[in-house]
Amino acid sequence: MKLVVENLTCRRGLRTIFEDLSFSLEAGKGLLLKGANGSGKTTLLRMLAGFIEAADGEVRLEGGDEELELAEQCHYVGHHNGIKHSFTVRENLEFLGGYLNEENAMQHYQEALDTFNLKGLEDIPAGIMSAGQKRRLGLARLVLVKRPIWFLDEPSVSLDVQSVEILAGVVTKHIADGGLAIAATHVPLGLDVEDELVMGMGR
Repeated sequence: MKLVVENLTCRRGLRTIFEDLSFSLEAGKGLLLKGANGSGKTTLLRMLAGFIEAADGEVRLEGGDEELELAEQCHYVGHHNGIKHSFTVRENLEFLGGYLNEENAMQHYQEALDTFNLKGLEDIPAGIMSAGQKRRLGLARLVLVKRPIWFLDEPSVSLDVQSVEILAGVVTKHIADGGLAIAATHVPLGLDVEDELVMGMGR
């Protein structure tokens, strides 16, 4: 499996966010996106996930499931946690499993709770949880629903040191198991990733 980006260009009105951006990433590899605010990190991740249409260029997945679109084979974790505050932890995970169209998601329910230290919080409404707990709940989808490609935008926001270490372990295992991950970050995530792409530097 390989993610291929060729001559990708993004424009907003008269402003060019980035242009002629090309790179590829194979399964079992990770890529860190770095750069100043406004350099296009979030925009690139949203474009790769299919939320934004490119002005020019191509994004394609080679060797993936040919019956599924790229968006159906990836997880996108953005700045927002993507959880319902009126739902309990259990209800949120049940909803996410259904929303992500994974019939067997709840087979991984206990694993998701244990991995992100949510055990004992199953019946707590998300709205009264701490910022860190909400973030961990949002990240739990990575374990709940198995997808080969992860696009992570500042995934460590609101996490304490211990939780950042847990997240790093989850992403490292995903890559070691043959997955692919691209993460935008301003802070160290503790990932053993060699490849970096600095946005806003021109390519």
